[in-house]
Amino acid sequence: MKRFPSRSAFLHLRLPFSLFLLPIFVFALSQSPIINIVPTVAVFISWHFFIYPASNCYNSYFDKDEGSIALLKHPPKVDQSLFPLSLLVELAGIIIAVFAGWQFTIAVICYGIFSKLYSHPLTRLKKYPIISFLVVFVFQGAFVYWSSYSAISDSNIMIDWNTKYFLAGLVCSCLIGASYPLTQVYQHTEDIKRGDQTLSILLGIKGSFLFSAILFISGAIILFIYWQNLEKSINFLPFIVFSIPIGLVFTGWLIRVFKDNRQANFKNMSRMTFTSSLAMLSYFLWIFFSRA
Repeated sequence: MKRFPSRSAFLHLRLPFSLFLLPIFVFALSQSPIINIVPTVAVFISWHFFIYPASNCYNSYFDKDEGSIALLKHPPKVDQSLFPLSLLVELAGIIIAVFAGWQFTIAVICYGIFSKLYSHPLTRLKKYPIISFLVVFVFQGAFVYWSSYSAISDSNIMIDWNTKYFLAGLVCSCLIGASYPLTQVYQHTEDIKRGDQTLSILLGIKGSFLFSAILFISGAIILFIYWQNLEKSINFLPFIVFSIPIGLVFTGWLIRVFKDNRQANFKNMSRMTFTSSLAMLSYFLWIFFSRA
């Protein structure tokens, strides 16, 4: 009898990749007027140890990638245990989400639904570049921020809307959206073979870099407006400092790609993703620990 889950199925959860999405949770944590411990812990565990990994596993099952994918340079062969494992892990995440409140639980379920629509062959939103981008832009960015913030602060996600709430979510979406096409620039051949028309394919390699730069700058401008509205413009200065490594790695990669398209590869993408995630995590942690 085969072991369940298989070793390959476990690897496809890509648990460390969840840490790349941690800056959004930390930003929500830093902006919450009050922090309720049990919901906060439930939000953190549900997203990063169950819901994100379940989505990774589900996506891998239907993609059946043969080339490198996020954090897996040589992904193991997909087997049948991935599908039930993804559902079981997601169910565990939903159960944990209950401790953060019914609104957060519904948010987690909605995230899971759109994650499946993104990957499943019957809908395969991933085939449509604009729609797939908007799904990632909204649900991995603003939606995660808003639902996490509401659960942590025990506020009502349906009615407690204001400019601060909206802008913070938009910042998260811009930062996530800026990374999105860069995670696809080395997969054009495999995506085309599978019939997926990704945003990066639509934009082209150089266009993906330009799009990413514009969206990151847009996020920075919105963040400046966010802090200015709160009369905390001083909080924007560290963002500039923490963004310097991102700018250096991005510019260096861009120069190499303009000389040789083969530089749009897994190694450089991983370096870019790691640098940007670590920089933003450091910035939002600074915001959290420096809050009055």
